Amino acid sequence: MSAVREFGRTLTQPLGAPAASVQTFIEVPFDLDGKKFIPDGLIRVVRGQRTWTALVEVKTGTNELQREQLENYLDIAREHAFDALITISNEIPALPGQHPTTVDRRKTRKVALHHWSWTQVLCEAVVQKEHRGVADPDQAWVLGELIRYLEHPRSGAMAFEDMGTSWVPLRDSIHAGTLRATDKTAPEVALRFDALVRFACLQLGRRLGTEVTPALTRKEIAEPQLRVAKQVAQLVGEGRLTAGVQIPGTVGTLQVVADLRAGRVSCHVDLDGPREGRATTRVNWLVRQLKDAPETLRLEAFALHARGAGASELLRTVRADPAVLVADPAREIRGFRVAHSAPAGTKRGTGRNSFIDSVLGTITGFYEDVVQNLKPWAAAPPRIRPEEAFVPPVDVLAALVSTAPSSQDGPEPAAPKLAVGVEVRD
Repeated sequence: MSAVREFGRTLTQPLGAPAASVQTFIEVPFDLDGKKFIPDGLIRVVRGQRTWTALVEVKTGTNELQREQLENYLDIAREHAFDALITISNEIPALPGQHPTTVDRRKTRKVALHHWSWTQVLCEAVVQKEHRGVADPDQAWVLGELIRYLEHPRSGAMAFEDMGTSWVPLRDSIHAGTLRATDKTAPEVALRFDALVRFACLQLGRRLGTEVTPALTRKEIAEPQLRVAKQVAQLVGEGRLTAGVQIPGTVGTLQVVADLRAGRVSCHVDLDGPREGRATTRVNWLVRQLKDAPETLRLEAFALHARGAGASELLRTVRADPAVLVADPAREIRGFRVAHSAPAGTKRGTGRNSFIDSVLGTITGFYEDVVQNLKPWAAAPPRIRPEEAFVPPVDVLAALVSTAPSSQDGPEPAAPKLAVGVEVRD
């Protein structure tokens, strides 16, 4: 962070640090109530009269952050008037800005508590080097070495690799139809699924060079328990988990549905259709954009003022006959849905027949094959009508002829007399 100026600013400015050079220190000792504590690091940013300081605690591999240790560091930060405590581990919180470890809220009144997953750090490093750029060549090399280190399997920076101990019992309960809202397995799996989607966003954003985030309402971000309750209700009632992925510049939100009863994971995106042309013309507008997409995609057309599901058919059928998506020629098509479904893995870990890999693969594949190729419809701009030469009849005076676009139906017949000073001759 201190060696690469742009990378240090990318990580610290969102936490409230000023735009200045980052100073870093390791294993700075502190005393608290007669005991000695040594956090893993300290970050300091100074600009003018303002100083921003944060303690850093790091975990690698499967090691998890400990509540007691974090609360002690929060007390140290408060005692020394530091601004924040930053934790780094392989734990990925379900929601952006949420911390994976629950601490006493009273200790965070004066000291902010932030968390970076190693996946997030790696993502920011790749985006900075490959997409935003590093001005100094030597600093760019240093950042490249950090990326190479974090990508090594033995670095301790792990990807999302486990759906948790509750995954198998919950899956069995859903298949047996015995899952209840009071079961403790449902909230844990719901949180793990949201963390998996968050990991998918980081992974996709790393490849695209932009910030990809879960699609959440303001209320869900402010009150995470509402999101958990919604997911649990869907698990009990429908056996499904749902999430959205927000990608800048796309036609709509990429929706993800994991149907644990059917053993399928699907992705879909909704987009508005053209506002002019016949129904089949509007269907062909969509099909042309999917010329390289898999023929197993499912297309659905929504009619204006219609209730319920619209006409639905596979892409290969629509290519041969666009009229199959026109359920009622009298109704105007207002939009479409493009969907893809794939088998969902059952294993809680990674590898063959893994639920994690099936979700990640479906999201990435659907974006690459479909979403990145879709463009919203835009009306053609109005065109200026060319002025055409007009040849008047023989009996019409030249003074009465107008070639302006405002002329309606041609000149009126010549009157026998005109204004004063004008003669009419045979």
